[in-house]
Amino acid sequence: MGKKQAGTGPLSRRPDNSAFKQQRLPAWSPSLTAETVLPTFYIVSLVCLLLGIWLLITVENTYELKVDYTNAGTCGQCFTMRNHGIHRLECKCEVSFHVPKNFSGDVFFYYGLRNFHQNLRRYMDSRDDTQMVGRKNNLKAPSSYCDPFTYDANKVPIAPCGAVANSMFNDSLSVMYNPTDGSKIQVPLYRKGIAWYTDKNVKFRNPPTNNTFTLKQAFEGTTQPLYWQHPVYKLDVTDSNNNGFINDDLIVWMREAAFPNFKKLYGVLNRAQGPFTEGLPAGNYTLSINYNFPVKPFRGQKELVISMVSWFGGQNYFLPIAYLVTSGLILVTAVVLTTVYVKFGKQGNNMEE
Repeated sequence: MGKKQAGTGPLSRRPDNSAFKQQRLPAWSPSLTAETVLPTFYIVSLVCLLLGIWLLITVENTYELKVDYTNAGTCGQCFTMRNHGIHRLECKCEVSFHVPKNFSGDVFFYYGLRNFHQNLRRYMDSRDDTQMVGRKNNLKAPSSYCDPFTYDANKVPIAPCGAVANSMFNDSLSVMYNPTDGSKIQVPLYRKGIAWYTDKNVKFRNPPTNNTFTLKQAFEGTTQPLYWQHPVYKLDVTDSNNNGFINDDLIVWMREAAFPNFKKLYGVLNRAQGPFTEGLPAGNYTLSINYNFPVKPFRGQKELVISMVSWFGGQNYFLPIAYLVTSGLILVTAVVLTTVYVKFGKQGNNMEE
């Protein structure tokens, strides 16, 4: 026997006579009156005000110091050299600066760039993620997305390819502490472990190697990007395990910034040595730079950023200011509504026709 055919006619599509389908479920419909709405406005304004003040105090206690070394100190000659396209010759310079107060606890060192737009669509697409995970096929046959940084003038494939890798920040920074006794103490930094765990262990991998097949041999048949001083397998001469596509500095750079003015982590203060156990002491310092990265082509600036980090993160005034402004706007709205309510009455009897 076949299934009984549904009936036809004007009532065939009528919903069942249930409380849910006929929308007869009990519901609460709040009555919005001045006695209930106005106190809510004042309470929300007070909450935003307290949060804004709390966050503002937190940010004020998070110290940050910026040292612009673009063309400062003895870096003028290096600035001119790099901007005239001389990239292969080494150039070193120094910039002196003063730390006015102690940086207590963990201290983070960043390099900062201004007016460098990493968020351009074509720039962000100019990379080969399959090459960066160490696949042999893509190592010597880069993706067309990397054009025009796919092959060099001799048609040798570039590794890593693309505009993002080609423009990698490659200044080397070191900081010297100058106590009042005339001595010089190098500020020790942790230079490893600065990349995200997923980037270091998932998104970026080196080609397969073993005891007889070195990383240099794995990259044979490729060449370094145009503006690099060293090939990818020699990015870190002090640690052989920090070379290739898993180099921390490379990984940090390859995560593009959302805004043209940004900073990226360079190192973390090693508090196990000398006068740095409590943090970075106040005093005079000298920044030594191996100057490689040109900034004049994009009218930019370079800087060293020294910062503390709290539970809220680094020094950022956006959220506390946003809360304070929101609190002020809600308070003004509440005052206006209260004035209208008092002047014209609950039923609007005093309102002129």
